[in-house]
Amino acid sequence: MTDTTSTVRRLPDRLDNPFRSALLSWESLLVLVAIGIFVANSIASPYFLNAWSLSDMTFNFTEKALIALAMALVIITGEIDLSVASIIALASTLMGLVLNAFGAPTPVLVLVGILTGLACGAFNGFLVTVLKLPSIVVTIGTMSLFRGIAFIILGDQSFGGYPRDFAWFGQGYVFWVISFELVLFLVAAVIFYVLLHRTNFGRRVFAIGNNATAAQFSGVRVDRIKFVLFCLTGLMSGIAAVLLTARLGSTRPSIAQGFELDVITMVVLGGVSILGGAGSIIGVVLAALIIGLVTFGLGLLNVPGIVMSIFTGTLLIVVIALPILWRMWKEKRA
Repeated sequence: MTDTTSTVRRLPDRLDNPFRSALLSWESLLVLVAIGIFVANSIASPYFLNAWSLSDMTFNFTEKALIALAMALVIITGEIDLSVASIIALASTLMGLVLNAFGAPTPVLVLVGILTGLACGAFNGFLVTVLKLPSIVVTIGTMSLFRGIAFIILGDQSFGGYPRDFAWFGQGYVFWVISFELVLFLVAAVIFYVLLHRTNFGRRVFAIGNNATAAQFSGVRVDRIKFVLFCLTGLMSGIAAVLLTARLGSTRPSIAQGFELDVITMVVLGGVSILGGAGSIIGVVLAALIIGLVTFGLGLLNVPGIVMSIFTGTLLIVVIALPILWRMWKEKRA
C-alpha cells in the first residue's frame, strides 16, 4: 500500500502562520520605526509632546501624502510621475491669477485648482498612453513645462489676498487639534485602500505592474487604467495645491519645490516596489507619518533644511538599494 503522506505539500510559514507573517511584514517594521522616532523626538525636544505641536506636525506631510496615495498606484503599474510639484505650482498660480483678475470667490478658486491638476494629469496620461512615450521622460519634460508656465505668468512676483474662508482649507481645524488637512488625508487613505486592495480595479493595477503584456492579453485595458491613474495623480496634486496655497496664503512660482522627491520617498519607503507590481496603501500611510515625524523633529532641533533634504535623498537611495542587496545576498548563499 502506497504511503501518500510524503506527497502532501506543507504550506510555507508565511501562509501557514498568518500572525507570524503579519509580524514580519514591512508594515510592522514601519510601525516600530515610527514608534522609535516618536520616542526619540520626545526625548530630544521638550516641545514635542504637546497636542498643538503634534497637530502642527501633520501639516509637514499631509499635502505630500495625499499625492503619495495616487503616486503609489502609478508606480505599482511600473510608471512614475515627476511633475507633481510643478502641477501644484501651476494650479496655485492659476488660482492666484483668477483671484486677482476677476476677484473669484472661494468655490471658484478651489475648482480652478482641482481642474488644473486634473488637466495636467490628463496631459501626462495622454502622452504616456496614446503617444507611448516613457513616463519618466514625459514627466521630466512636463515638470519643466508646468513650472515654466507659472514663472511666465508670475515672474518674480507673488499673488496674495486670498479670502479668509479659503484659508480655512489649509489652516482650519475640524475638531480641537484635528486639522481639516489631516481628516481629508485619512478619508483619502481609506478610499485608496479600498480601491487598491478591495476592488477589481486594484487587482488590475497589480496585474499591470507584474506583467503589462499578459494583463493586456487577459482583457485588462492597460492604457485606459494608466490614463486614469495619471489623471488621479494630477487630481490629488490639484487638491494639494489648494491646501498648500490656503495654508501659505500666497502664491509664488517656486511653491512646492522638491515635493516630488518627498512624495516618491514616501511611496518607496512604504514598501511599493519601484519596479512595479507590489505595494500597499497602509505602508504608504505609515511612511508618510515617519517622514512627518523626522522632519518635524529635526525642525524642533533647528536643523537646517538642506540637512533634511540630504536625509530624504539618502533615505530614498537606501530604501531602493536594500531589497536589491538582500536579493543578491540570498542568491549568493543559494
